[in-house]
Amino acid sequence: MLHKGFLMKLSKIKNIHFIGIGGVGMVGIAEMLINQGYKVSGSDLVSNNNVKRLKSLGAHISIGHHATNIKNCDVVVFSSAVGLNNSEMREARKQSKIIIPRAEMLSGLMTGYQSIAVAGSHGKTTTTSLISYIFTEAKLDPTYIIGGRILGKEEKSILGKSNFIIVEADESDGSFLHLNPEISVLTNIDNDHLDFYDNKPHKLEKTFFNFMEKLPFFGTAIICVDCKKSDRVFKKLSRPKISYGFSKHADFRIINQIQKPNYQQFEVYEKATKKTQKLRLRIPGKHNALNAVASLIVSKRAGIKISVIKKSFDEFGGVSRRIENKGDRTIGKAKITLIDDYGHHPTEINETVAAVRSSFKNRKITMIFQPHRFSRSVLLFEDFIKVLSKVDRLIVMDIYSANEENPNGISSYDFVSKLVSKGVETYHGKNLSSIKKILEEKLDSNDILLTQGAGNVSDISTSLSTMYDE
Repeated sequence: MLHKGFLMKLSKIKNIHFIGIGGVGMVGIAEMLINQGYKVSGSDLVSNNNVKRLKSLGAHISIGHHATNIKNCDVVVFSSAVGLNNSEMREARKQSKIIIPRAEMLSGLMTGYQSIAVAGSHGKTTTTSLISYIFTEAKLDPTYIIGGRILGKEEKSILGKSNFIIVEADESDGSFLHLNPEISVLTNIDNDHLDFYDNKPHKLEKTFFNFMEKLPFFGTAIICVDCKKSDRVFKKLSRPKISYGFSKHADFRIINQIQKPNYQQFEVYEKATKKTQKLRLRIPGKHNALNAVASLIVSKRAGIKISVIKKSFDEFGGVSRRIENKGDRTIGKAKITLIDDYGHHPTEINETVAAVRSSFKNRKITMIFQPHRFSRSVLLFEDFIKVLSKVDRLIVMDIYSANEENPNGISSYDFVSKLVSKGVETYHGKNLSSIKKILEEKLDSNDILLTQGAGNVSDISTSLSTMYDE
């Protein structure tokens, strides 16, 4: 289905090129445009699963950035990871091509839909995925743009036939202010991407406030008030608003949360109706209970029956690379459970470790961690050390640069030496071969092996998964 609102705007545009097409924020938009009949091309520094998927759908993708890649395109779309000196960006300016940030393209796609956007420093992908899953199970057939793939729904088209669209709103470069949703969720606000905000947390907080304040008078803001910063946004906001959290002040309050080995259970008390719902969720962690309640509120606003919501919670298997259980493996002489997670901020890693500990009680955790970005590693170094000290054994890979410069000269050896000085069993994993050797020598049976990070550590997880497949 070619959405009429977007067709009118791009009636003369046929070829759209994405610089950095394999990024999590780009792939969903590119897939939607392919499904709508546009010719999509793109480039990225390396191939990944996103690139392979888009190629299978018909996109023409080049590995490496070259000026000739944009020769036949009408529009160039770029992400926050792409610098102005990128060769394709320079050539696009030279040729006077239309150049727009990814969020502006996403805003165009949302025109004419009933739109829901999920913002926040952490939990966006899981919350957006869970809302999309519930809407799909309720036969509302939504369109959704998400950074990760919903487990069990990998082959489903993201382009639905209804007028609902559900999107993940990225604050990393402030471009989410282009979006104009009717319902906005704010999961939390944390000190991340501060390099864009001049290392000033108050500027980040104000930008989130401005995003929520853009809601129309008939819109709804759904905000977690457990977080002090998002609670401040809630209190200042002039738009219709609903709060949620473990806080006793929340409009939807989580109580009696208990983690079981294969699921968690909790209750949600709704202040307005004075009713309590008992819920069960397959994915672990208090942070996912919060994500679920945000999804519950959105779904209730859409008129979805509580029975459908409960069934969806019980069946939702999670999102790719979000505490994804890849099963048992035998590495060396040790039989272990392999888990893969995308979290790359100390808060996210802390929540992941806590969730794994509560699900797999009395089992040791060996983590393969890849720091992501030099700027984040420098700014949050002590926070990383604090949370990484909570695992039983650690292998630290080289820092994934994400095309950043390294003016401070930080390296993975800084992490290793600091953690060793604190008595944490820590090793440097230069490549798959060295990591494999450490694992075969050091792992104990019944360990949890957790691959953690947003860079190419996922390739390590995939390699281990296939190398030791049972």
